[in-house]
Amino acid sequence: MPMPSLSADIAAVLQRGTVIPAHPLALTAARTLDERRQRALTRYYVAAGVGGVAIAVHTTQFAIREPSVGLLRPVLELASEIIANEANRPVARIAGVCGLTEQAVREARLAADLHYDAILVQLGAFGSDVADEGLLDHCRALAEIRPLFGFYLQPAVGGRALGYRFWRQFAEIDNVVAVKIAPFNRYATLDVVRGVADSGSAERVALYTGNDDHIVLDLLTPFPIGTCTLRIVGGLLGHWAVWTRRAVELLGEIRDVTVGERQISSELLARANAITDANAALFDPRHQFAGSIAGVHEVLRRQGLLAGRWCLDAAEDLSPGQMEEIDRVYAAYPELNDDAFVAEHLDEWLA
Repeated sequence: MPMPSLSADIAAVLQRGTVIPAHPLALTAARTLDERRQRALTRYYVAAGVGGVAIAVHTTQFAIREPSVGLLRPVLELASEIIANEANRPVARIAGVCGLTEQAVREARLAADLHYDAILVQLGAFGSDVADEGLLDHCRALAEIRPLFGFYLQPAVGGRALGYRFWRQFAEIDNVVAVKIAPFNRYATLDVVRGVADSGSAERVALYTGNDDHIVLDLLTPFPIGTCTLRIVGGLLGHWAVWTRRAVELLGEIRDVTVGERQISSELLARANAITDANAALFDPRHQFAGSIAGVHEVLRRQGLLAGRWCLDAAEDLSPGQMEEIDRVYAAYPELNDDAFVAEHLDEWLA
């Protein structure tokens, strides 16, 4: 039986490169699902011009899978329905899958039932004692269900170290369509790029940045590996869950450089540093990213897309000093926000 493959239009979107926000979870003050605002978030991303949405990922909160929470299916259903019924162009639906093989297969089948195009494979459940071959067997089992979007998640938020050898063999799996590179580490980023290049699969496997601390330079920089030069063509990012309209515009500017061969402006390089500074305020690296989800929520709360910054864990909130940092970057870089765009459309998204 042939492996399930991407439709031609979704494959084209991913290969060209696009903005894929990591979709947050909208909650009420009672920490139950706020369906109205959950739909509004997906509408916001579609209206902003994204080419994909990733849900059931870190920014959505891994705890949605816990039986006492029971939100995995509802959040997958809501995003899939909005994209199917309201997007007027191809928008890739990407579902995160977690856990050991039995759990991950179950989640992948759910994603397939709900018409998701690909699955983002999180390998943090496997300890460092599990060899590459065990991880690859896990990925091959999932590839039988849906096309794979690989994921190098940084260890600080639940990932594990994955070396060049793993990425080379992972890219050789026939149903791998993309990799999100998010170790927040330049050496590890090069391991992924080199592994894909040396696998002979570079024309099939699209590279996406998940390095929220290095977004613009990841997208601008060519990677010469042997006889070929690879590029990171898009991003699947928690940072792009906010100010998403600006992210779409940014990727368009970068494509003018990398494809249209326009000169890299000093303004674009300066903006790269501004975006990293803003990300530090949102993602809270000073406290090992403890406030990263709450930081994203705070921006969405200010815009009116969320009613509050509540997380499933009542103890999870902004870290000390983080609110002041968000205030600082809002004032320092007003060009980065898309508040006016959100204000113009908020009522229709919440309808």
